[in-house]
Amino acid sequence: MQADLREVKTPHDIKKFIRFSHKLYKGNKQYVPALDFEEFNTLTKSPSLEYCKIKMWLAYSKDNKIVGRIAGILNPGANEFHGCKRVRFGWFDFINDVDVAGALLDKVIQWGKEEGMAEIHGPLGYNTWNRQGMLVKGFENTPPSNCLYNYSYYPEIMDKLGYKKQMDWLQIKLYANVGVPDKLRKINELLLEKHNLKILDLKEVKDIDSLVDRFFKSYNQSFRNIDNFSPITPNEVKAIGKNYFPKLRPELTNILLDDKENIAAFGICFPSLSEALKKAKGKLFPFGWYHIMRGVRKYDTIDLMMLGAAPEWQNKGISSIIHTHLATIFKERDIKFAISNPQAENNLIHKVWDRYENFPYMTRRCYIKNI
Repeated sequence: MQADLREVKTPHDIKKFIRFSHKLYKGNKQYVPALDFEEFNTLTKSPSLEYCKIKMWLAYSKDNKIVGRIAGILNPGANEFHGCKRVRFGWFDFINDVDVAGALLDKVIQWGKEEGMAEIHGPLGYNTWNRQGMLVKGFENTPPSNCLYNYSYYPEIMDKLGYKKQMDWLQIKLYANVGVPDKLRKINELLLEKHNLKILDLKEVKDIDSLVDRFFKSYNQSFRNIDNFSPITPNEVKAIGKNYFPKLRPELTNILLDDKENIAAFGICFPSLSEALKKAKGKLFPFGWYHIMRGVRKYDTIDLMMLGAAPEWQNKGISSIIHTHLATIFKERDIKFAISNPQAENNLIHKVWDRYENFPYMTRRCYIKNI
């Protein structure tokens, strides 16, 4: 199909850009829609736009129906960090038509060339905090609310267009209510004592801004060697802290502090809100808020959002403390399942899951192509 591509510039067009994916996946049982207002703010007000550039396009058919969308992103900080010249593509959705998908990607390529880029890669957002990675396995499963979903024809079309795998992220699902053996619990008590570590009690935290700053200092250090990672900036830290940290559940959060009050390791989980967001259909009102609040209060599945350790604490076994603490709580609360956040296939943290009964859940891919 020959498509007419139009750049998205007005707030009205941005809303159409956001709602297109809801229409494309209408009736799909796995698709989890993001809240429209959060997507609008991400595309127009994100602090990432202080250093990133973004352009958006919609593809229209001859009868003026939207048949695809794409965003092109330039992140000079990430390019400098990794020593490359890449333009990113994200928010990429399209009907099952190779010409439509190709035309959308070509728009990003054209812009990338104008900006002096040598490669195109994605799907990615501004940074690793955004949704990223095209689903290539696990289409029968529902993703966590912070992850993308796409039809199985997406990767087939990427192959036809000559895009190659840059990297894969893996997600697993595990049985969360099995607890831990007493032997392992005792080992972790010894580790806490040996390294003079303590588990932070979130209920006693009075200076949340200090905690946020310390957390993201550890976050930036923990993931700096992961492919496609770009450090979170101070203004991004403030925005994320304001939005996410008040929502932390003490019973689903484990933060380890060293003897200098620095964050040594962390494990942060959230109740799975995928089913609630399906019912909300992208809208907070009139009833979306009710489904979300109900999902927060009553759940048997959690999303393992972030697990990491500061570089000086990696390979010292302290991640076991995080897992033991969380696993104990999961059993006490009879949380049945946990779904991991996407983790790079070359990340050794995958070995941690071997101690649990688990199975592959989803595989996501970042594609790349010379331009």
